[in-house]
Amino acid sequence: MPRNHLLALDQGTSSSRAIVFHRDGHIVAMAQREFRQIFPQPGWVEHDADEIWATQLDVARQALSQAGLKATDIAAIGITNQRETTLLWNRQSGQPIHNAIVWQDRRTEPLCMQLRAQDGLAEAVQHSTGLRIDPYFSGTKIRWLLDHVNGAHIAAAQGQLAFGTIDSWLLWKLTGGRVHATDVSNASRTMLFDIRHNVWDHELLKALHVPDSLLPQVFASSHVFGETDADLFGAPIPIAGIAGDQQAALFGQACFKAGLAKNTYGTGCFMLMHCGTHFEPSRHGLVTTAAAQPGPTREYALEGSVFIGGAVVQWLRDGLHAIQASGEVQQLAQSVPDAGGVMFVPAFTGLGAPYWNADARGAIVGLSRGSTVAHIARAALESIAFQSAALLQAMVADAATAGGHTPLAVTELRVDGGACVNDLLMQFQADLLGIPVVRPKVTETTALGAAYLAGLASGVYRSLDELAAQWQVERRFQPTLARERAAELMARWEHAVRQTVAA
Repeated sequence: MPRNHLLALDQGTSSSRAIVFHRDGHIVAMAQREFRQIFPQPGWVEHDADEIWATQLDVARQALSQAGLKATDIAAIGITNQRETTLLWNRQSGQPIHNAIVWQDRRTEPLCMQLRAQDGLAEAVQHSTGLRIDPYFSGTKIRWLLDHVNGAHIAAAQGQLAFGTIDSWLLWKLTGGRVHATDVSNASRTMLFDIRHNVWDHELLKALHVPDSLLPQVFASSHVFGETDADLFGAPIPIAGIAGDQQAALFGQACFKAGLAKNTYGTGCFMLMHCGTHFEPSRHGLVTTAAAQPGPTREYALEGSVFIGGAVVQWLRDGLHAIQASGEVQQLAQSVPDAGGVMFVPAFTGLGAPYWNADARGAIVGLSRGSTVAHIARAALESIAFQSAALLQAMVADAATAGGHTPLAVTELRVDGGACVNDLLMQFQADLLGIPVVRPKVTETTALGAAYLAGLASGVYRSLDELAAQWQVERRFQPTLARERAAELMARWEHAVRQTVAA
């Protein structure tokens, strides 16, 4: 009897989730558990890796129970995860030597400053990895752990330690320590992986004093990595797909070809555009990253990250007390016809792509005596769209200047994430971009992408064309704003950003 169900483990920054999908892409069951956020000092963010494992295993079992399915009904497991979060553990005991250092953590900025000052290193990092030297990525986090955990350097030199992002940790635990591996999309976020050739870069490892004995083996994203221990779910289940959360969302949105782009509206916003098989470093403030790879062919994406997206709505609720629940923001914003000249630049933690200004702080400009909290709420919502539009403009500029290659034309933006349910925001986004914004029927695209990757490797699906045919539109937001007016609004946004940075 064919197995028609897939289990996706979606290990995020604030919660662990598990979703059971039918092969046709619809959700059968879902379970979720939050876990602790640990803040040892300002700018530091950690997670307890054992708690991550316990919550992820628990929700996986819950989801199977809710679906009324056994392990033998599941064709394969796919894993998607918070990227860049860094962990070292002992290969013999399986015990972490320290809490996981989360992607948001900024403790390694002093080290990054030293690395940027080294002649030619920043260029070498971008040439090989597509990334910038930044605490965001895993490489300097590994170095910090080796330098600050007693005995770590010696244990690493003796081959006693293993490094992994959270996907590798879950894979290790699911297989009882038999498999130490990752996929290309997660490896590409370490600042140590040569995405031109899909190998660890030994020159960068040397520059950061990271021994290669720590490193996991790297495979395509759709690959049978191993099987779960039988006692975890009652029978072994193949683990056949792994991808970092944003690359998984790109895959779940069926963005398999160059020029297709998606934007995830969460706490921050993450926009990725598939660039095909050609590697091109960004010239406009983005990073180049490995896309989820269903096979041996190397595939790439341009990526831009907005630090404060939906979090600006949380600030309206918890900081300004303008609303009592996040869902109220659309009604408040729609109570005025426009933002009344108010511009809100939510640089609470600096500005991400394409500006990359860590020192910028939030600002509300254009206030007048007629400004109300409704105008500020509307400007806050619009700030999410303005920041995302700046990302897409940078992507289009990068695509237009790709040396010797056909420029990519972005004809629509596919959207997902919690804030994509806000119709006002999605319409304004389409108006700014001048292209349709498309919301799919299944917005759990991160988990869906992991399930699709696992389904390809396990034979549930025959091809990418089959998956593309399953992608369905819930609503298409068509642009209605004159292009001249959109350009004027974007110019005012850029002016507000310059005022913020100058302050």
